[in-house]
Amino acid sequence: MIATNSLELKTMTSEQEFLLKIEKHKGIIFKISKMYMDDKDDRDDLFQEIIYQVWKAYSSFRGESEFSTWLYRIALNTAIVFLKSEKKRSFIANEDFTDYKIVQDDYDLEKEEKLSEMYKAIHQLNPIDKAFIFYYLEDFSGKEIADQMGISEGNVRVKMNRAKNKLKDILNSK
Repeated sequence: MIATNSLELKTMTSEQEFLLKIEKHKGIIFKISKMYMDDKDDRDDLFQEIIYQVWKAYSSFRGESEFSTWLYRIALNTAIVFLKSEKKRSFIANEDFTDYKIVQDDYDLEKEEKLSEMYKAIHQLNPIDKAFIFYYLEDFSGKEIADQMGISEGNVRVKMNRAKNKLKDILNSK
């Protein structure tokens, strides 16, 4: 009976650790969901799917990297698979980003409009380019991106520049 209680306590501690880590890093999941899905319901579904996939893989997290680094990899892979799923595929439409106001005292309408335009442009990129733009916006180093994507740093620079140029072209065409 005592062994069962210890096991239950250990499981509960693991769940509590997981929930604390998710709470601390939910911004990562939110940003990826927003970058990959333009429809609010699809964003919410992707957000939940990422959390589910992270929970399924949580027991394999060995702590050899930061939790956030591990989370990025799972979240991006989940987003790419989710996007490719025909039943969840969402096409660019007239998006309303009013439910994603910048939460700060010095709210700036012009900044919000530019942010909205940027996310609309990002939605037009392919899934891999979205991942590179996400890493760029999160200030990942070339080495960190290379480790996450499983490619060389030189390849990261080339692909990053291509993704940034595609995004610039989309933004400049408006």
